Amino acid sequence: MLGKSVGSKEFGGERGQLLIEAMIAVGVTTVGLLGVFSLLSQSMGLNKVAADQYVGAYLAAEGIEVVKNIIDTNAYQGGAAWNTGVSDGTYAVQYDTKGPLSSSAVDVPLKFDPVTSTYNYNVGTDTNFKRAIKITSLRFDSFGRPSELEVDSTVTWNSRGGTQYKINLEDHFMSWR
Repeated sequence: MLGKSVGSKEFGGERGQLLIEAMIAVGVTTVGLLGVFSLLSQSMGLNKVAADQYVGAYLAAEGIEVVKNIIDTNAYQGGAAWNTGVSDGTYAVQYDTKGPLSSSAVDVPLKFDPVTSTYNYNVGTDTNFKRAIKITSLRFDSFGRPSELEVDSTVTWNSRGGTQYKINLEDHFMSWR
């Protein structure tokens, strides 16, 4: 024939071709694995963000429930006004707050107590969560006493990448008892 082909055994073309195929296979596998590891890393980071949002929502709901508990206790005990210990202002509350409300720790991070699995201001390790309960009187009866309270429970925290998150829940309580 006219000449020898470039890929023939005499020129060592098969060994070179095998080496190139192996390098391409390793490269493709490496790119694929890096994609999977990147996806896993982002997934774990977003899982932390979602868990923090879950905790933040429950802490905000707990703040409203604490105020509701104080108002219900006033109603069940009788003799006191329905809103005793709950007046206009911004307050820090924890799960066992009985009232009257105090505004001393409004901008202090909540602590998590691993023994009791509760968030509070006294025992445990500091968290990123801060909770503030703002109470506003909206309507008044003919004697000038509040007949409707607006309760805003706001929880803020910093999460992945320093992004600040905020959850705000609102409820209204009436003097119907």
